[in-house]
Amino acid sequence: MAATTTSPADPGGTFESRTMRKVGLRLIPFLVLCYFIAYVDRVNVGFAALTMNRDLGLSTAAFGLGGGLFFVAYVLFEVPSNLAMERVGARIWIARIMITWGLVGIGSAFVTGPVSFAVARFLLGAAEAGFFPGVILYLTYWFPKAYRARIVAMFMVAIPLSSFFGSPLSAALLTLDGTAGLRGWQWLLILEAVPAVLLGLAALALLPSRPAEATFLTGEERAWLTDRLDAERRAAEVGTSHAHGLAAVRSVFANGQVWILAVIYAGSSATSNTLSLWMPQILKGFGLSNLETGLLNMIPFGIASVFMIIWGLRADRSGERIWSTALPLALTSLSFALTLLTGSLWITLVLLSLVLLGNYAIKGPFFALATETLPPAQAAAGIAAINTLAHLGTGAITSLIGVLREQTGSFPVALLPLCALTGAGCGLVFWVGRRRSRMRDTGTTSVARA
Repeated sequence: MAATTTSPADPGGTFESRTMRKVGLRLIPFLVLCYFIAYVDRVNVGFAALTMNRDLGLSTAAFGLGGGLFFVAYVLFEVPSNLAMERVGARIWIARIMITWGLVGIGSAFVTGPVSFAVARFLLGAAEAGFFPGVILYLTYWFPKAYRARIVAMFMVAIPLSSFFGSPLSAALLTLDGTAGLRGWQWLLILEAVPAVLLGLAALALLPSRPAEATFLTGEERAWLTDRLDAERRAAEVGTSHAHGLAAVRSVFANGQVWILAVIYAGSSATSNTLSLWMPQILKGFGLSNLETGLLNMIPFGIASVFMIIWGLRADRSGERIWSTALPLALTSLSFALTLLTGSLWITLVLLSLVLLGNYAIKGPFFALATETLPPAQAAAGIAAINTLAHLGTGAITSLIGVLREQTGSFPVALLPLCALTGAGCGLVFWVGRRRSRMRDTGTTSVARA
């Protein structure tokens, strides 16, 4: 059974389809909701800033610094968090992350100035660290590699959806200004953090750690899925070495492919986080009201949400990873460059929609590429390392954009680092593709160092 893709008694594949549909329906909607709330709590400060910066005396540079400190903490705690999840179990660890970040998010509503704002953002980054790479790793425990691009795309659609639905919600919450003596931005931060705590408690009941614990599957379905995943893991581990704990971390960071993949993903990660954080202020700069800003901010993210799923499905049907990752990165980079040529709100909105369409389309194919490139023995530390190293660039660029915007008065100029980083990532994807082709031709294992 382990060597086949369907149940022996089910050559048509309906057994496999039924099993994977059960797994998808049980896990993906809940995980998408969790990530939706995580991302709302990460970027809602972008809308809070429309009134918070004035109340707290935050300059553009100070706001950018606080945004960057989130990623400093994220980087410091991400790999240890993923290693802890393997030891403690996905159910307990994911729940712990969510409850912690919810509590920190609520506390963030009571900052009083630049210093406490910076501390709050650092603590939020530390609390959330490990959730995203932890879930990506968790999905490899449940989904064979043929399903991963579409599944990752379905999970990561929570990112654009968080801005699509969160934008008007955040704008509306700002109108609570003065209620019970709190400012509108305080209500925004509190009310959007509470669901994280509730979902963390729910995760304890709803998330089995491995297929062997899945009571929603029949015994035959559990056995088939476990055998299928074990067979893929053994095939990928042929010729690889095993390391654990700090040795695993050292092994991962010594692997040149991890660094290359991290640079590729850095452009996408920085674009996602930077635009989610800064786009309300970019649009507000055209003289819009808070509500108008919220409504227009929905448009690019709504378009990106739909295309992200379409592109992930296409990537899985074709089985192709390189062009599926490179083309969206090229579109993102080109669209960033073109924002320099216009001062029109509507043309800017179209270009930012193309930026986000390309940026979110790469998520599914890229992480499918990464999980197929890294050996299972390095998966836990490797996925976290890619995300961690990518977020080094995200933190730096988030802070840099604040400085460039303050010095030049121009958001298009401030966004040029993102243009360069996504363009470089596009080129590196083709390098990875050529290297994978050479390795297949020579029979070399995928863990050979770059």
